[in-house]
Amino acid sequence: MPASRNCLTKRETVNPSDVSQTIAALPKAELHVHLEGSIRPEIAVQLAARHGFTLSKEEVRQRYDYRDFGEFLEAFKWVTSFLRTPQDFALLGADLAQQLIRQNVRYAEITLSVGVMLLRRQNPQANFEALLVAAERFEKEIRLNWIFDAVRQFGPDMAMEVVQWARACKSERIVAFGIGGDELSIATADFQRVYSAAAECGLRRLIHAGEIGRAEKIREAVELLGVDRIGHGIAAIHDPALMDLLASRRIALEVCSASNIRTGALGRQLGRAEATLSDHPLPKLLRHGVPVVLSTDDPSMFHVTLSEEYANAHAMGLNESELRQLVANSFEFAFLAPGDRACLNLGPA
Repeated sequence: MPASRNCLTKRETVNPSDVSQTIAALPKAELHVHLEGSIRPEIAVQLAARHGFTLSKEEVRQRYDYRDFGEFLEAFKWVTSFLRTPQDFALLGADLAQQLIRQNVRYAEITLSVGVMLLRRQNPQANFEALLVAAERFEKEIRLNWIFDAVRQFGPDMAMEVVQWARACKSERIVAFGIGGDELSIATADFQRVYSAAAECGLRRLIHAGEIGRAEKIREAVELLGVDRIGHGIAAIHDPALMDLLASRRIALEVCSASNIRTGALGRQLGRAEATLSDHPLPKLLRHGVPVVLSTDDPSMFHVTLSEEYANAHAMGLNESELRQLVANSFEFAFLAPGDRACLNLGPA
């Protein structure tokens, strides 16, 4: 892929083999990964062909090169336009499960963009049921749970529809409700009723905040919506009192370093045109006591694996003990039902 100004360069990308074998071999959980953002070029070509379009892997790779967050959103809309049938979702779900298994991921909470399905007049329940069937054949190797996700700029009414679909699906595998998209588009307070409804359904609560927005977006999510985890949350580094709040309430940040660099989000937080791994606030957040879980966000679209994210964290200066803490956090802050951890065959920590 041609290097864009917000991309990790070859010099900045860390080979996962550089991380100690001990860390690389540990079972892990992945808590912030968008199903749609896992569409590898090979899968995009297959999906397009199913619907009468001819794509090359190189064309997809070119689309996956961004200068800023807006260009990433445009690429996301483009590639997800080829997800049209339950069978398409099943193909993608099976491919993501296999990607995760190869990295020794034993548990994942996969974000499913139900808000986009509704915009495209799809049946979320049919798509979800196809995903459940696809995941069944990997049950011995990985446990998959799901987060039903709304799109912030689509507004609170459509977000409420996502909650209603989560209720209608009646599946214990749907563990949370979240909101992604443009965090600057609609006021956080407008979604209070939606999050109350999600809590009444027994869903845990998530939101993307402090990715491109400022620290107050994170505080609003905590104080107005009662969220259990924050997607990204890197803006917390600007507010020590907020970091204290996150630490005391044990609200984890789902940190995705490659995503933050490649979308330009980190540069935006720092007031710069460019940012590198050495600029990332992950070490400072972790050492302040803020719970952090390491994730990939949109792994195929950001050209990163979870193994590489751990290598990136190591390159930022985290020692083996801190890397082990990140691994432990990935299970501690997962929305696992009581007793489920024992079923994952994790072995000694």
